[in-house]
Amino acid sequence: MHQGQKAIVWFNEVTKKDVPTVGGKGANLGEMTNANIPVPTGFIVTADAYFDFFRKSKVKDKIGNRLRSLDPDNSKQLQQIAAEIKQLILDAPMPAELDKEIQQAYIEMGRGLVAVRSSATAEDLPEASFAGQQRTFLNVQGEKEVVAAVQECWASLFEPRAIFYRHHQGFDHFKVGIAVPVQKMVQSQASGVMFTLEPVTSDSDKIVIEAVYGLGEAIVSGEVTPDLYIIDKEGLRISTKKIGRQEWQLIRNPAGGDKEANIKVPLQPSSQTEQKLSDEDIISLAKLGKQLEDWYQFPQDIEWAKEDKEIFIVQTRPVTTIKETAEVEPEITAPVLLSGDKASPGIASGPVKIIYEASQIDQVQEGDILVAEMTTPDFVPAMKRAVAIVTNRGGRTAHAAIVSRELGIPCVVGVEQATTILTNGQVITVDGSQGKIYDGKVTRRIKTTAVADILREAIRTRTKVYVNLAQPELAEIVAARNVDGVGLLRAEFMIAQIGEHPQHMIRQNRGREFVDKLYQGINTFAKAFDPRPVVYRTNDFKTNEYRKLQGGEEYEAIEENPMLGYRGASRYITDIEVFKLEIEAIKKVRQNYKNLWVMIPFVRTVDELARTKEIMEAEGLKRSEDFKLWMMVEVPSNIFLMEKFLELGIDGISIGSNDLTQLILGIDRDSEKLAEIFDERNEAVLIALERAIKVSKAMGVTSSICGQAPSVYPELTEKLVEWGITSVSVSPDMIGITREIIAKAEARLEGR
Repeated sequence: MHQGQKAIVWFNEVTKKDVPTVGGKGANLGEMTNANIPVPTGFIVTADAYFDFFRKSKVKDKIGNRLRSLDPDNSKQLQQIAAEIKQLILDAPMPAELDKEIQQAYIEMGRGLVAVRSSATAEDLPEASFAGQQRTFLNVQGEKEVVAAVQECWASLFEPRAIFYRHHQGFDHFKVGIAVPVQKMVQSQASGVMFTLEPVTSDSDKIVIEAVYGLGEAIVSGEVTPDLYIIDKEGLRISTKKIGRQEWQLIRNPAGGDKEANIKVPLQPSSQTEQKLSDEDIISLAKLGKQLEDWYQFPQDIEWAKEDKEIFIVQTRPVTTIKETAEVEPEITAPVLLSGDKASPGIASGPVKIIYEASQIDQVQEGDILVAEMTTPDFVPAMKRAVAIVTNRGGRTAHAAIVSRELGIPCVVGVEQATTILTNGQVITVDGSQGKIYDGKVTRRIKTTAVADILREAIRTRTKVYVNLAQPELAEIVAARNVDGVGLLRAEFMIAQIGEHPQHMIRQNRGREFVDKLYQGINTFAKAFDPRPVVYRTNDFKTNEYRKLQGGEEYEAIEENPMLGYRGASRYITDIEVFKLEIEAIKKVRQNYKNLWVMIPFVRTVDELARTKEIMEAEGLKRSEDFKLWMMVEVPSNIFLMEKFLELGIDGISIGSNDLTQLILGIDRDSEKLAEIFDERNEAVLIALERAIKVSKAMGVTSSICGQAPSVYPELTEKLVEWGITSVSVSPDMIGITREIIAKAEARLEGR
């Protein structure tokens, strides 16, 4: 290797400055070690060692030849060439000196079982770009076995999915390196997660710990309801303890070899209701949490494990879903029907729909409360239709809890007998802030917002902060807050509440009834926010959603992929009769409230927008001083032809960042397997966002973005502000945080 380069570095020799050679995982392990956090010991085989292997093994040319003949979109060819390349790397001899160094380091760390992980690196590129594409090997034992696992990690840089991703992102296959951390395995008697703030309410005065016997995978899967401990950060006092009943634990398979890595082992009845961590351990762990938060200067999401009498920190990452405390804290006096763990804040009422397996999720309609043993990624489409979620099992970091917080709907987990006590169709009220379930639809008394939230929301920004809304009953509550208007008023919830397909109603000569009901819903928002603008997005139901309305099956075809099917502007210019009903409802609202504007979604072609405008104008909805017409930007064609779309005459654009990211990257945004690379900060998406905003600004058209990305990624918000975005529209729980992020971005730009 070149002078100054090292093949092996120990965790305590590494800091965040070493990301190019040790990757993000390695740098993080080094940072924690240097902060005196008890991290299982280990070393890192650097990216320099990988590049040195490439030079000495002379496989680069052979790999290059195979890649030149590859069509990455040909799946069969991709699989075959990836297998050949991996075999070339595995067959190449490990440099003798490096082989010796790895074995020596393994002996020095005390041999035993280790985890051998991949951490891809590339200069000037975030490691997140390659997350989840390489291999990890657990419970590796023996000098030769560790060396072989390192070489397997190197080979995994050419997994089919990794080759495909680099090709389509334009990354040079030979400039991406890989570091390999080798770390002592912790044989957990107990393990779990810790947040250095309350993950449901984002209360920064609390530390929350979840604990199970055995390996922590049982928490994330939601199969086990963990112990819950809440600690006051000031004074480190345990304020809440809730012990979860645990009938089995997950342990490493002692058989090893090719057997299943982890197995379930029953617990003795006397152990099932025991506290998993002693009070002393809880406080020790909380101290480590405070230490990590102080070191990183940001709230942390931490994985921990206990072996014998020692607690180890296995991983830490920043909390990415910080939410301000909701303004509406319902206080309910009705009798409690069931209780569980509060997992996602808010309150909602609706009919129960019990789902036992993913094949039944089509039974969940808009407005239902989904009740299940636990949820899996396959439940997500139904979770998006539900107004609340209740599960028998799981804790605050189970799948149901995480997805509910992302969707912004109430969730109570660990209810134990929800699927047996509740019945289908029974109307209940779910209070996710308190972890309680009530029979029927109950009333609530509103409490005032926390002072910190009021101060945060009171911040003044040049960039407007709008809110995304759908439910009329929230209009007055949210309108009372310091928000500049509604940047996205969704039609879908209101039409789902009508419950009948508009064509079905037209055939029965009940078109006027549809208009009146839609008018009532939209009018609620326009009245509550007047004179602030309310940007109403015309209905963007897909065929599968329309089919679920009464009479819908008669009018809607079954589409293989409704997301890319008959929707948006394509529908308006074809089913003009229904579009006219929607226009009629809008005109009726505007008779009294001129603050109602319109936004057209999913516009594929310039001609579609032109024809949609013609229909609106013929019906008396024409742009004017007090009537603005916006277009959603969510299809790549909008970006390529931005000037042509704007030349037709519109007042504003709003970027639908979820759909735009999905269509630019070709990723189903609900795919759990591809979640790692679904990222609005991807270079291709950033190029699209910049072009949309800058072209709009140059042509005198306002620009907005509706989605959570600006709240989750402060660095993205700074770019949006720098490019000249006019407004950002977020969910109600993010108003204050978004104001704060925008204010900081504006201040930094002024400081330049």
